[in-house]
Amino acid sequence: MSSWSTQIRRLEAAQRREERESKKRQKEFERQLKSAAKWSALEQAQLEVGANQGAIEVLLSMHKEEPDKWDWGALAYALPPHRPTNLSTQEMKALVAWVDEASKEKAAALISGARSADESEHASDLQQYAYELSVWESRGSLARRILAGDLAAYTQAVEEFSNLGEVSQLGSSFSFKIHSPKLIECTLKVNGRDAIPSETKSLTATGKLSIKPMSKARFQEVYQDYVCSGVLRVAREVFALLPAEMAIITATVESDVGPESGVPIISVALSRAGVERLDYERLDPSDTLETFLYRGEVKAGRKAGTFVRIEPLTINEVMPQAKPTPNVFELLRSARELREQLVQSTRSTTTTEEPESENDATE
Repeated sequence: MSSWSTQIRRLEAAQRREERESKKRQKEFERQLKSAAKWSALEQAQLEVGANQGAIEVLLSMHKEEPDKWDWGALAYALPPHRPTNLSTQEMKALVAWVDEASKEKAAALISGARSADESEHASDLQQYAYELSVWESRGSLARRILAGDLAAYTQAVEEFSNLGEVSQLGSSFSFKIHSPKLIECTLKVNGRDAIPSETKSLTATGKLSIKPMSKARFQEVYQDYVCSGVLRVAREVFALLPAEMAIITATVESDVGPESGVPIISVALSRAGVERLDYERLDPSDTLETFLYRGEVKAGRKAGTFVRIEPLTINEVMPQAKPTPNVFELLRSARELREQLVQSTRSTTTTEEPESENDATE
């Protein structure tokens, strides 16, 4: 049997062990807190770096979004919406409930309420039908006009159904001019330089956030790719909406040296076939525009940090004016003139050969 003092020493030893374990647990907890704090700072830094890079990626990938394509041929010959009929569904349910459960005293009220519900539902269906019929008529009429090459219908389609005005990253304004059913001219006023982040963010080797001003050359490179991406996005929207074959797209920016607004810097003529064959997930906007007829510094001048004003491409440069097709009367006149020329040529040949024949006969 141990003495009282021995028991005290054991208790003291157990207490010291408990204190040591407690301190160890506290130190471990503090270490975990420090580790968690470090990870939190790292995660915050990663978030800022991702947001910075993501903002640039959004601006340089506007061309990747595929627009909804309008099938005007299908709209022109689409069948009208089906006129709804009152099937009296609620009334039929009420009749069944009356036969199965309801008493005769409640039958009249039950059926009357059900009939009112059917009429209300049918009125709502008729209202929806009237709206759908109106849309069907207007879209069908517009589609037939577009297929017939009506330039006013082209303009109406752009004004009512184009998504370009909703793309805030694309530019501050957008205008267009329909020259013919095959050729459309567009002008895109891109956003100013403040659309591009002025700083670059990255992580150091120790996981800390590093913020540096974007270099002048890199800024100009990003801004120019942003402009080219916007041009391609406009081209995709135009060809998805209208059956044009060619689009002249000119990008303008604010002047770097004065109050002048809308300085043209890039003008590109893009064909439908060329735009539709591109791989938008992998292409480089600046490289791609160089494969089309263009004017402006798609790549050159990045180190200069400024855009150079250009003269936009003209219609005659893109689609030279062809000679007008002659009418039937002009064709007949040309045929008569050609016939007369052939007759005169035949007579001249015969006259030249006759003297030789007479000399031969005399000899």
